[in-house]
Amino acid sequence: MGDVLQFRQERDVIGDDIQEAPSIESERQINVECPEEDPVPLECCVQSPFKVKWFKDSLTPLDAGVTKNGTSFCLTYEYPLVACSGPTSPTFTCKVVDFDYRRETTLSISKELFTCKDADYGDGREGELSSKECPPGQVGEKIAKCDNGKWILLEDTCVIKVIKKLLVSSGVLQVEDVPDFVEKLSEEVKVIKNVTKEPNTISTIVEILGNIADVTLEVNKPVMKSVLQTVDEIIGEDSRESWTALNANENNNASSDLLGSMELFSAKINETFTFTSRTGAILLNRSTNSFYANLNNSVVLDIPNTGFRNVSITTITFFTLNIVMPVRNSSFNTSLFNTNNTDPVNAINAAVVLIKVNETIRNVTLSYTKLNTTLTQDPQCVFWNFRLFDNRGGWDSDGCQFVSDMNDTVTCRCDHLTSFSILMSTGIPQEFEELLDIITYVGVGISLASLVICLIIEGYVWKAITKNSTAFMRHVSLINTALSLLIADICFIIGASIADNPAENPEKNNYNVPVDSCSTATFFMHLFYLAVFFWMLVSGLLLLYRTVMVFSHMSKAVMLAIGFLLGYGCPLIIAVVTVAATAPGEGYITNKEACWLNWEQTRALLAFVIPALTIVFINIIIVIVVLFKMLRRGVGDAAQRDERHTLVVILRCVAILTPLFGLTWSLGVGTMLDSTNRGLHIVFALFNSLQGFFILVFGTLLDSKIRSILARKSPTTSTGSNTTRSTSCGISSTGLNWFHRLRGRRRRRNVYQVSEAVNSGSAGAPESFSNI
Repeated sequence: MGDVLQFRQERDVIGDDIQEAPSIESERQINVECPEEDPVPLECCVQSPFKVKWFKDSLTPLDAGVTKNGTSFCLTYEYPLVACSGPTSPTFTCKVVDFDYRRETTLSISKELFTCKDADYGDGREGELSSKECPPGQVGEKIAKCDNGKWILLEDTCVIKVIKKLLVSSGVLQVEDVPDFVEKLSEEVKVIKNVTKEPNTISTIVEILGNIADVTLEVNKPVMKSVLQTVDEIIGEDSRESWTALNANENNNASSDLLGSMELFSAKINETFTFTSRTGAILLNRSTNSFYANLNNSVVLDIPNTGFRNVSITTITFFTLNIVMPVRNSSFNTSLFNTNNTDPVNAINAAVVLIKVNETIRNVTLSYTKLNTTLTQDPQCVFWNFRLFDNRGGWDSDGCQFVSDMNDTVTCRCDHLTSFSILMSTGIPQEFEELLDIITYVGVGISLASLVICLIIEGYVWKAITKNSTAFMRHVSLINTALSLLIADICFIIGASIADNPAENPEKNNYNVPVDSCSTATFFMHLFYLAVFFWMLVSGLLLLYRTVMVFSHMSKAVMLAIGFLLGYGCPLIIAVVTVAATAPGEGYITNKEACWLNWEQTRALLAFVIPALTIVFINIIIVIVVLFKMLRRGVGDAAQRDERHTLVVILRCVAILTPLFGLTWSLGVGTMLDSTNRGLHIVFALFNSLQGFFILVFGTLLDSKIRSILARKSPTTSTGSNTTRSTSCGISSTGLNWFHRLRGRRRRRNVYQVSEAVNSGSAGAPESFSNI
């Protein structure tokens, strides 16, 4: 009787024996405003054939009604509310019958009024939580918190249901089932729509691949092909946002886990073959005794012949893994975890190549073709070190040496083998971004003050300065240009206050912009910045009209109609069409850090860039035409002018028209073409943030008539005397005299005048460009 009989039974578990775990669906918290006459329904569901019951503070199940819809078993308990003496939080438990699976639901009952109301998350008070179900075909939940009258998403655990089932199966996977399982995984991932837009699903797929890599003993071509086809589906350009979100989450290490699984798979390959994925984003090369490889002209691998025999070399080149892997290196600031600002300085600028050799190699040379040839600063030869940052991983340069950077090819030499790439500086370090911000904000402040002064001066001199149609239209254009820029700058300041900038708010962990308020600010910025350009176009067309069509006449009403149609009508049409085309797909504005038009997803920014640069180009042509006309007439009508005077006139015209018509915005093209040129960025930020100051100086203060009125002097207009003379650039001889006084001398000279044709509806006096 003292002997103990031991009995053990073993058998293989196959896929059909694996039952899906119960998935309970119920709300974590239900917020109730007291008093409420009707009972509060508590619903709990689970997939068939499982069943659930409700419990509260005892082992006795509550009396609840049963509902079924064929695939789910649901139980609803009607909780009666008693008299509200104060806030209470009763907790109920939904438990699966015969299984230890449960889920709690808390009622938050209070007399306090709701501050958050939403069709998805329901009602709630400040600080309360609420959850909602995932979209159809997914399991998990979304939890939000009531903050300042809005529900803010805190946690999203939604995963596509079929991927979740495969995750459960991968946890008990047997070696002999691996080939069929990886093939099924590849097929399922391929047919799932928008899998790249689901960060949680991507993370789950990576976890499945890790489970497969751990179980697998040897990897043949069919298995590796299925694995790489699965990876190929989740590392494309359309997955960029999902990987950015995953890399910003300190509690998620999907990118490093993916690369680790690939290294584990590559070490277990048992045959020689090559493979290219469907999209061409992955290239695998498994060979023996080959020490030189040109990997699709993107990476050249050179391993010196060390005399080893039967050496197997496996290389997997990932051409889009720069989208997947974070750019943090060993000097990364860990405070940036849980933010979308994972590294503002560096960029992965080459394919990532994984190298596995079944011998110890101490010398390997890699030559990378740059992905972005405009990046030329600070190339770093790096490998992925899985042990950095508490095993989260990061790029490390230990054991790797930079050799050269020639002809858009960076060459490195390393003394070990793993996963390699290169990091390069984007040319815009944090300190430089802060400098640009300072220049911009100071410039905008000066611009705002200048525009207000400009509008005050224009209002003061309006009657005295607009006595003919040309002068009238010139000042209408100037006032509307100043007014549009003033409103646009105010919207810019509002937008900057709405968005959180990492340079200004490093303690923040979320730089996503509020969509509604940011979209409104962006719309008006877009509208009025465009209006600035179109009113500049009106000014340019007016100058062209008065220079080329000297004897033509157009009434003030017609000129005003054309001016306002161009100045405000065209920008309004462009702005509205941009919103209608991009807002429904959530691609109207940038997602984070700034309120402005989107570029990466929808290229909405082109709705500003194309019209603006087109107007700049048109005004350049106008300047050339005007200068050509001036030179011809200047030489023909005043042959005794010397060359110096001609150069002064040309110089003055260009100096006035360039900032006034926004030609300095052409510098923006330079910043787009050469993003690393710091000087170009500074000049562009400086000149464009001071547009209001330029308008005040060149549009108002350098006008001799305005200065005369402000000095309480009555300007005298003469067509033949030398008392007050005008240039065809729009500045009278008073301005010229100011220029000559800088040279210490003063000369009288005859200047060409343009007269306006007289008809029955206009004043008979000729008008010169001193009024323009």
